Amino acid sequence: MRQFLMAGLVVLAPAISAPVLAETQVIELTQVPCQFLESERGIDRGFSSQSIGDCQAINQRTGDQRLAEAKVLTLKPGRYVFRVSNKNVPYELGFWLRGDGLVNRARLPSVSGGGLTTGKTQDYPVELKPGEYVYSCPLNPTPDYKLIVSGG
Repeated sequence: MRQFLMAGLVVLAPAISAPVLAETQVIELTQVPCQFLESERGIDRGFSSQSIGDCQAINQRTGDQRLAEAKVLTLKPGRYVFRVSNKNVPYELGFWLRGDGLVNRARLPSVSGGGLTTGKTQDYPVELKPGEYVYSCPLNPTPDYKLIVSGG
């Protein structure tokens, strides 16, 4: 047993060897105007955007077709870091991963945040449970890309 001193309290915790800890996997995602490159099979559609409104108009015209062709990310349950980069989008971006639909949004873990200025990369850690998720950027409006977690 290991001892930890926290605010005057001694907490006993079992010693954990490194092989017992689940490894965190990194999923890298790159945002360009109005899309995630990896989600759209690496195809940079060359969109130009100076604001949220630009992407909303682009997605209204092209979003359904792009989602039909998009890669569905399939993962096993576990710990992940979504490493998201802003590549050449001239305004602040974010990332939002959540359950797909109201029921899944209520029962599945989510992660979100902003602060992704041009050229910046940020990590979003989350432990995923089995279920159906979507991820997107509400600030660089992208389609809601699918992510499925299954198995064990």
